[in-house]
Amino acid sequence: MVKKGLLPQFLTGIMLLAAVHIYMDGTSIEKDMPDLYNPEETEELPDYPLTLNEYGIPEGELTQFEGRVQRNQTLSVILSGFNVSASLIHQVAGYSRELFDVRRIRAGDRYKIFHSNDSLGLPRYFIYQPNDIEFVRVTLYEPVSIERGSREVTRVLNELSGTINSSLWNAMVESGSSPVLALELSEIYAWTVDFFGLQRGDSFKAFYYENYVGSNPAGIDRIVAAWFSHMGREFYAIPFEQDSVMSFFDQDGNSLRRTLLRAPLRYSRISSGFSHSRMHPILRVRRPHHGVDYAAPVGTPVYAIGDGRIIETSYTAGAGRMVRIRHNSVYTSAYLHLRNFEPGIRPDVWVRQGDVIGYVGTTGMSTGPHLDFRMWRNGQPVDPLSIEAPPVEPVKEENLEDFERVKRMWMGRLDSL
Repeated sequence: MVKKGLLPQFLTGIMLLAAVHIYMDGTSIEKDMPDLYNPEETEELPDYPLTLNEYGIPEGELTQFEGRVQRNQTLSVILSGFNVSASLIHQVAGYSRELFDVRRIRAGDRYKIFHSNDSLGLPRYFIYQPNDIEFVRVTLYEPVSIERGSREVTRVLNELSGTINSSLWNAMVESGSSPVLALELSEIYAWTVDFFGLQRGDSFKAFYYENYVGSNPAGIDRIVAAWFSHMGREFYAIPFEQDSVMSFFDQDGNSLRRTLLRAPLRYSRISSGFSHSRMHPILRVRRPHHGVDYAAPVGTPVYAIGDGRIIETSYTAGAGRMVRIRHNSVYTSAYLHLRNFEPGIRPDVWVRQGDVIGYVGTTGMSTGPHLDFRMWRNGQPVDPLSIEAPPVEPVKEENLEDFERVKRMWMGRLDSL
């Protein structure tokens, strides 16, 4: 008989002896138990796929806040408002500027904060959207990471038509189209149609690509083909690729564009390029230099880069003697620090490409003889070296058959609008 106080020890001993016996017989102690690690003998677990949103963040696990950058608001101010630590903000700011330059966030741009759903509301991701397509994703926990991405874009071929009552810009608005298309059309027809002389009743048609993110418009891509009626004359813009360059031609196969001289003078070198922030050699402060400097001896002839009308000849303390030429409704050029003007060069005079308009000098705020050459596209400064003038020769004879096929297709579609 076993004493009451020893009963637990006795039962434990019996169980151990049984286990040893089973083991010695060469069988498993789990012989009659199901194999929990064999999926064929266990019930399948339900599969819950992880769904990511357009920014690569798991859906449903975080709460989203959306806002816009306010005037004079910095990234530090935005993130600190969501209780992001100063040390983490410092890590973000010190990240590669090629991925995210925090100094260049702009007022009006959109951003999103994704934070936890619990009572703490811990921030997990920051999304910065400089436009409708691109975004920067910042991980707001250790280890900090920054990635650039883009939302999925769908390109749709749209059409437009309208009649001008006051201006091309207003005509676009009245037709329900984006006013940006007015700039696109003026670029295509810059050398063909005088947009400063548009008349009531002038009309236009075009096919163009527009980008969409989901169902939301995300900007005009480009005009594909167009037709313009100006002062009773019709101008088709037929797209055609020649010599690996896509350009627009009229129905006779002539280019709608005119070329520009690559440089306004010969036998020179570039001493300073186009820049939004350059140390001024005299003032010793950083300021934009929206031109290209060509170093050349005093008296070197300066040529008009294209046909146009002179709209200014002047002398100022900064630019010295300057000539400004309007080539068409899109492009304007200027020539600064001239020693003197060519005789007969004055406002309202029409010049041809290659005409001498003046001579290199060092007038105004200049450290030595050079030409400061500048260009504007639609009123905005543009790097002259970035302008690629398309071919001005007509469609080549060996390409005429292909051009005729493309022409018939687009003229038919434009005429049907």
